[in-house]
Amino acid sequence: MVDRPPATIAIANQKGGVGKTTTAINLGAALAMRGVRTLIIDLDPQGNASTGLGIANEARESTSHDLLAGMEVEPLETGIEHLSIVPATADLSSIDVELADDARRAVRLREALGRVSRETDVVLIDCPPSLNLLTVNAMVAANSVLVPLQCEFFALEGLSQLLLTVREIRRTISPRLRIEGVVLTMYDKRNNLSRQVERDAREYLEDLVFRTVIPRNVRVSEAPSFARPVVLYDPRSAGAKAYFDLAQEFLTRIDMAGAKHDTEDA
Repeated sequence: MVDRPPATIAIANQKGGVGKTTTAINLGAALAMRGVRTLIIDLDPQGNASTGLGIANEARESTSHDLLAGMEVEPLETGIEHLSIVPATADLSSIDVELADDARRAVRLREALGRVSRETDVVLIDCPPSLNLLTVNAMVAANSVLVPLQCEFFALEGLSQLLLTVREIRRTISPRLRIEGVVLTMYDKRNNLSRQVERDAREYLEDLVFRTVIPRNVRVSEAPSFARPVVLYDPRSAGAKAYFDLAQEFLTRIDMAGAKHDTEDA
């Protein structure tokens, strides 16, 4: 890709189990396999993105907690060419308390990101499943937010709160922040509910919804137990093909950033 500041995307949804981390590691791996220099920041104290990319606990000596604490951090190589990660450990869960008296606590990640994102095209920040200080830091550091949306009954209801948070961060801290898009996950074309959620999402959010949908797929579920993204674990599976398609659509979108929907319209 051409030389320019990295596109920084927070992958966020305050609801757990929606495919957020799965999307982070598979989109990251699919981009890297296209030659896009990609960095994942694991900002979830559970550290699932780190585990899913094969980073053992004992190897996580330099972490996202250290990054927020103002320490020097060197991203780890993942074994996938062009893909690196700043891993997370459970220490990250205490950062709210550690930074409680810091007036600049919401911009810590933005201030630190330049130190670890050199020679990087895309930064993906895997947020925790809550709207806490970590998620706020991710959104303030990011150019945009990518939202995985599980095809289930309460999906759109939860999305409304996330959009309100994005608008508030735009208003108070980061006017440049926008919604990159919404990715429908765990889609089952045989299920009436999945089809209804897709119809509702596309009617409400229009072209903010990615054309690519991520199917419910057993290979996607199996891959983390082998500490590999599905795009490497079984690249011919339906889930892997969907993430390859998502990577291509994502690259098209970030090259058209000027034509984005404004979050005020979402």
